[in-house]
Amino acid sequence: MAGFNVVVVGASGAVGHELLKILDEKNFPLEKLRLCATARSAGKQIPFRGETYTVEETTPDSFENMDIALFAGGSASLEFGPAAVERGCVVIDNSSNYRLDPGVPLVVPEVNPEDVKWHKGIIANPNCSTIIMVVALKPIHDAARIKRVVVSTYQAVSGAGQEGIEELAAQTWAVLKGGEYPPKKFAHQIAFNLIPHIDVFQDLDYTKEEWKMVKETHKILHDDSFGITATTVRVPIYRSHSESVNIETEKKITAGQARKVLAGAPGIVVVDNPANKEYPMPLFCSDRDEVFVGRIREDNSIEKGLNLWVVSDQIRKGAATNTVQIAELLIKYSCLRGR
Repeated sequence: MAGFNVVVVGASGAVGHELLKILDEKNFPLEKLRLCATARSAGKQIPFRGETYTVEETTPDSFENMDIALFAGGSASLEFGPAAVERGCVVIDNSSNYRLDPGVPLVVPEVNPEDVKWHKGIIANPNCSTIIMVVALKPIHDAARIKRVVVSTYQAVSGAGQEGIEELAAQTWAVLKGGEYPPKKFAHQIAFNLIPHIDVFQDLDYTKEEWKMVKETHKILHDDSFGITATTVRVPIYRSHSESVNIETEKKITAGQARKVLAGAPGIVVVDNPANKEYPMPLFCSDRDEVFVGRIREDNSIEKGLNLWVVSDQIRKGAATNTVQIAELLIKYSCLRGR
């Protein structure tokens, strides 16, 4: 397979580093690689496939003669996304800037891969918690039609970036020594605590993170006929998000049937053996690309309901891996603009 020219914007950050790691792991066919970031990060050296690359400051010219632009997140895609598209590049964006734009596909490759075919230059990567949930919802929706979803998330501090990781580490150490470490990144102390507040509060006192899960799920599944309500919680672990998902379906589906359907779905690993205390946990799901599902059981309070426990690495499948998978789809479906 011929190589492709790829630019990674935000290459010096956590998601940028993970993008490079996954490009390498997947042996993504590269002809040329360009690493870009802010002026502050320009000049940094990053090794990749036996070579050392110098991070450049992102400018409109960064996208000249490039096929794919992987944006790691933040506001860069608003500033430089249109310039990349003008130069014939396909943008895959990790930020929330374009997710709900009706003219931009919002893609999870295991769920709606065909949507990449109608892109107009920009494809959005969904919110990490949404990605994790919809991979598990899709096979259930196909089998029994979902009527309602109630989801509660348990989100790692790395979802708030390196500052979140550093705050948890420093705060935990301070508390264990009997001292204090005032919160900076989070609204409250995160060490030995849970914070039911991720992002800003919006309509009906739901947070932006909670509304993302509602609106993005409807868009990805091309179905807004079923209800979704979410509560998103920050928990004091470093990596991988967990979700308790309660589903009401139109058609009865037993726990055994759901287990079989989920086990046969792409991107899912079922870990569900309560007798042996086997179920997904962040500690064992980190640095993996799959979505792990367990605690599969029928909801005892309604006739047609299921409970699932879902865990996945939000930096990989929730961000970088999903992005690279979209890039692979662009090649598979011959959807690159200059090719």
